[in-house]
Amino acid sequence: MRVSFVWMMAIASGASVANLYYNQPLLAKIAHQFGVSAADVGAIPMLTQVGYAIGVLLIVPLGDRLERRRLIVTMTICSAIALLMAAMATNLVWMSVASFAIGVSAVSAQILVPFAAQLCEPAQRGKVVGMVMSGLFIGILVARTVSGLIGQQLGWHAMYWIGSGVMILLAIVLSKQLPRYQSGLRMAYPALLQSMVELLKQEPALQASSWIGAMSFGAFSVFWSTLVFFVAQPPYQYGSDIAGLFGLIGVVGALVAPIVGKIADRRSPSFTVRLGILITTASFLVFWLFGEQLLGLIFGVILLDLGVQTTQISNQATIYRLPAEFHSRLNALYITLYFVGGALGSYLGTTAWNRAQWNGVCAIGFTMMLFAWFGLFWRQQRLKNVA
Repeated sequence: MRVSFVWMMAIASGASVANLYYNQPLLAKIAHQFGVSAADVGAIPMLTQVGYAIGVLLIVPLGDRLERRRLIVTMTICSAIALLMAAMATNLVWMSVASFAIGVSAVSAQILVPFAAQLCEPAQRGKVVGMVMSGLFIGILVARTVSGLIGQQLGWHAMYWIGSGVMILLAIVLSKQLPRYQSGLRMAYPALLQSMVELLKQEPALQASSWIGAMSFGAFSVFWSTLVFFVAQPPYQYGSDIAGLFGLIGVVGALVAPIVGKIADRRSPSFTVRLGILITTASFLVFWLFGEQLLGLIFGVILLDLGVQTTQISNQATIYRLPAEFHSRLNALYITLYFVGGALGSYLGTTAWNRAQWNGVCAIGFTMMLFAWFGLFWRQQRLKNVA
């Protein structure tokens, strides 16, 4: 597979998933305009992630049944419409509904990732998935930076108008560049969903990877959904533009994704997932002890994004070792549970901020990573029993 084609898929994945994260640096501005509390506006990232989990669960499995290029382009157009809804929001209820719609429609990336894995040679699968996931993760991080800067200069509505335009352009590019791919699977939609239940019951590697991913991404969301409130107060007193710039720091972690994929190919995903959990856990210790110092906060962001990205690539390399005809459904199950964890983290993070400020945020993030370690131990025991 051509490297340029892989990077095109990576950019498309990043642009699609970026829609989920435009809101995070803008939450303080949205709360101010609508006259609501930080806890109330915390529903926006939570509903976006819940919507994404539902979209992944109900739409992504169709990638094993329908023509994939058409499905990807259709969902990209739906994203453009959902972003327009947010751009025109005038109250919290409207914005909440639009945020849920943005989440449901932003699933193109999760159809592209297994598509890329299936188009490449098995020996290159970890590397290719790592490259596409690198683009996806950079999209998540850059989204916060761009959103914060635009929100500060043009207002938070402008970000959603611009995002909608980007999705329209992306739909045009993907319709011209992606190959047509029609799966030979002929299964009714209810049976397709039922088969996912059976896959989750039968595959211990999928069960444990989903748990670890959910806890890891939950901890990630705990931090990013509250950072804008933390840096708005002393000793920082930063606006949304500076809060968004912290996303660029995390690109360091995203750039290692292809390297992690290579290591997973050469050694094993089990090795790299341990490394990812360890790094993410360490990041919350850094936030807790040194978060009120700028260098400490920056170092913690690098560790957090590096650890979560390493864990994500390792988990997906694990599930893509299972039969290729299940890849879209496996990815749907994994990402659904992943974003359920993210939604939980967003909710717990804003709640912890309201009750205990930064110490509460760090405590929740660290606790979620302890649950990730439990999932790793559980996976080792399950796989040993299966063997």
